[in-house]
Amino acid sequence: MLGNFSYKNATKLYFGDDSLKYLNDELPKYGKTVQLIYGGGSVKKNGIYDAVVGILKENGKTIVEDAGVMPNPTVDKLREGVRLARENNVDFLLAVGGGSCCDYAKAVSVSVNCDDDPWEKYYIRFEKPDCAIIPVGCILTMAGTGSEMNGGSVITNHEQKLKIGHVFGEDVMPKFSILNPKFTMSLPKRQMVAGIYDVFNHICEQYFSGEDDNTSDYLAEALMKSVIHSSLIAVDNPQDYEARSNIMWSATWALNTLISRGKTTDWMVHMLGQAVGAITDATHGMTLAAVSLPYYRTIMPYGLPKFVRFAKEVWGVDPKGKTDEDIANEGLAALEKWMRTIGVAMSLGELGVTEDMIEAIADATIILDGGYKVFTRDDVVKVLKASL
Repeated sequence: MLGNFSYKNATKLYFGDDSLKYLNDELPKYGKTVQLIYGGGSVKKNGIYDAVVGILKENGKTIVEDAGVMPNPTVDKLREGVRLARENNVDFLLAVGGGSCCDYAKAVSVSVNCDDDPWEKYYIRFEKPDCAIIPVGCILTMAGTGSEMNGGSVITNHEQKLKIGHVFGEDVMPKFSILNPKFTMSLPKRQMVAGIYDVFNHICEQYFSGEDDNTSDYLAEALMKSVIHSSLIAVDNPQDYEARSNIMWSATWALNTLISRGKTTDWMVHMLGQAVGAITDATHGMTLAAVSLPYYRTIMPYGLPKFVRFAKEVWGVDPKGKTDEDIANEGLAALEKWMRTIGVAMSLGELGVTEDMIEAIADATIILDGGYKVFTRDDVVKVLKASL
C-alpha cells in the first residue's frame, strides 16, 4: 500500500436479531430528552416504533417526535429539525430508519448549537463544526448507505437544485448503531434492490482508483462477491435471513472508511447520481445504477489494469486468449447482467429524466479528481446522454 493514512471508527455496533435490547445499555449514557427521528410511518406499521418508544419510556426519556424524514432529506426539513431540537433542549438524537434518517440526524446534530445557516456552512462552504454537537444513535431499518457507521450526511436543496454530501469527522459519527436484519425485511423489493446497488457502488467508487497492490482492494473484492451472492438469494427470497444479514453487514463495511485507506477513491458516479436526484428526487440507488455503466465504460481505458482485475477476481472471467480490453469488457458485461437480474434502473429514462434536463443535471454535478480520468463538463454531459 502506498501513501500515509490514519484510521479510527468511533461507532459501536450491535448486530443481530436480538440487538434492539442493547438500546437499554446505551440510553443511560445520554440526557433525558430524546428527539426521535423517523420517516413516513413504516416503522409504526411494522412494530419497530412501538418497541423503541417502549424502551425509551422504560429509561425515563422525554420523547420529542420528529417524523416525516423523506428519502432525500431536504434543507427545509433540516431547519425544521434544528428548530425542534432547540425549542425542546434536546440531549440526544435517535434515528430510526434508513440512511436518510441517519444522514438527517447527523446534519441536525452539528447545526442545533450553531448560529450559521447549516446549508451555507456545511454544504456550500464545507466548514467543520465549531459548536457543541448533539450525540446521535441509529436503529437501522434499511441496508445501503452505510450512514450508521460513518460521518456522511447528504442533504437536498430543491430551490437550488443541488444534492450535496458532507463527510464530517469522528465526533459526528453515530455513538452507536443497532443493526437487526429482520428490521429490513418489510421493505418493498424495489427499495431493497436500490439499497443493494448503493452498497455495491460504494465499494466500486473506492476500488476503481490507484494502481498499487493495495490490501483495501482485496477487501473490496471480497465484499463485492458477498453482495453479488447474497443479492441473488435475497431477490429470489427477500425473507432469507442469512442473505439479508450478509447484505446489511457488507453495507456497513462498504462505507465505514476501512476500504478507502490508501486509496484516492473516485466518487463521480455518486456525483452524477446525486445531481440526478437533485433534479428528479429519484431513489438514490437507482440513480447510481442508471449512470454507472456509461461512466465505467468511459473511464475503463484510463484504468484498464484495474478493470481487468475486476473482471477476473470479482466475476471470474477467464483471460485465456483474450486481450485486456476484451477481459475488461466481459467484466462490465457481467456487471450489467447482474444489475438486470436484480432489477435496478438501467437508464435515466426509467427515472423520468428527459433530454431537456441534461444541462441542468450537468450544472448540478460536482466534478471530483480522484479517479482514473478527471471529467470535464462535456464528459459529464456525454455520460448523462449515454445513460438515457
